[in-house]
Amino acid sequence: MNKKERVEAALRGDVVDRVPVSIWGHDYQREGSAQELAEATLENYTRYDWDYVKVTPRSSYIVEGWKARYTPSDEKHLPPKLSATPIRSSSDWKRLRPLEPDQGALGEQLLALQLINHALGFESYFVETVFCPLAVAQLLVGSNEAVLQTIREDRNAMHTALRIIAETITTFAIACLEQGAHGIYYAINGWASANQLTEDQYREFGEQYDLEILDALKSRSKCTVLHNSGEHIHFDLLASYPIHVINWASEGKGNPDLRNGMRRSGKAVMGGLSTVALQRGGTASQVQDEVGNALEATGGRHLLLAPGNSVAPDVSVKCLNALRRALS
Repeated sequence: MNKKERVEAALRGDVVDRVPVSIWGHDYQREGSAQELAEATLENYTRYDWDYVKVTPRSSYIVEGWKARYTPSDEKHLPPKLSATPIRSSSDWKRLRPLEPDQGALGEQLLALQLINHALGFESYFVETVFCPLAVAQLLVGSNEAVLQTIREDRNAMHTALRIIAETITTFAIACLEQGAHGIYYAINGWASANQLTEDQYREFGEQYDLEILDALKSRSKCTVLHNSGEHIHFDLLASYPIHVINWASEGKGNPDLRNGMRRSGKAVMGGLSTVALQRGGTASQVQDEVGNALEATGGRHLLLAPGNSVAPDVSVKCLNALRRALS
């Protein structure tokens, strides 16, 4: 099997010659331009010969067009920090307007995807990262609590903003697919969890906008991945979405393990590797054990081996090499 055939078979639940695998994370010092992001993405792909690629841009790209400003950290292992926000009161949420997908930081991302597609589009699947509207709102103001406060105090203002954000994400995601991306990695970023919102609250402020976006992608995307980080996630709510793959931290407290997640979703699962095992301090035997456990839990079908979240910039090269050896 070639890489595309391997991923396609895994998505269908067919027998594969070996389980497809990929690892991703931020390279904070090389996310500032389309060229550098593409180069960093392709170097990671080539070095470890991954089967598929999740493009991991700087998270702020989605809000820079609304004048949110993030300042890079002096430490290469730390993410940028919010230094300016357009949201200072509830009324500011109502002033957001849709962004054009080919302008500013969004246009920069499309250029990066063009470069990545030119290099590997015929060889392997790659998906672009976009965020759900609630996660974008959090990036605009810098904290979950600020979003939750608006939900409590002025739900109409929040709904107004979420509609505009959803429109922007939809047009941008479609543009990503038109530039060669095979799919979208749709990141909920912990919002669909009991630690943030009840299921009813998430249905009101999350689900309706998620479905608006994902429904628009159904006929266009070959590989839509739904990602939710955190603990006590509303797994069954998310599993009903029109997606191909679901990705979560199966080792997280209150979350289903890989076997139960596959059974409950009826979809392909992306996971099986913990970020702890891949960090410095992790060992090759830990990685090998996790690979074995993932294969046993799934029977090696409907599985795309991956971490449940982005790995840290100081990920252990030794452990990544051990991962490749375990699957060779």
